[in-house]
Amino acid sequence: MKTFLIVGMGRFGSALATELCALGNEVLAVDSQPEPIQAVASQVTHAVTADARDPEVLRELSARNFDCAIVAIGHDIGTSALITLNLKELGVEKVIAKASSHTHRKVLQKIGADRVVFPEHEMGGKLAHTLSSSNTVNFIELYEDASIIEIITPQKWVGKTLKELDVRNVYGVNVLALRREGRMLIAPGGNLPLEATDVVVVMGLDKNVNRLQNL
Repeated sequence: MKTFLIVGMGRFGSALATELCALGNEVLAVDSQPEPIQAVASQVTHAVTADARDPEVLRELSARNFDCAIVAIGHDIGTSALITLNLKELGVEKVIAKASSHTHRKVLQKIGADRVVFPEHEMGGKLAHTLSSSNTVNFIELYEDASIIEIITPQKWVGKTLKELDVRNVYGVNVLALRREGRMLIAPGGNLPLEATDVVVVMGLDKNVNRLQNL
């Protein structure tokens, strides 16, 4: 079980808090307004109405004892940045902050956020990749320039082995696994012929991953 402090009970923050708690983690939900706190109180471990802009409030909540703190405030850059800075100065081991724009993300990165998430951008990118290619099953952004995708075996790959295809050298990606008939084959052998119904899980730089979507 991990412990999470989540500040900001908007749609993103409340969904994250309730899901983390449902997965068996300890979650403290914080918001400056009582209404959103009342809405999630029965679905998280603890819920508190408090102003996280005040470092003393965060100290009283023992913020530094949590495994991870998430600042889920995207509409106010100043408030988001101040709370993120407060958490880092208090010594919280890992601080994740939500950004609402590229400028917001840069600000959060500069003041020390360990990770910045951009939910709308990430979801938009994921949906765009899935919709634009008929063989893409799933898309996961790892970093700004690297991703994991699940693709239905391209027609020109059917019947060939990974060794014959030499995927790493020819396409610049790594095959992590295959999904075949409901089973996941991790690190499939190079001599395994690919079938038309296989779903291939590959990882690589976006420029290389994008090539696979056009095969």
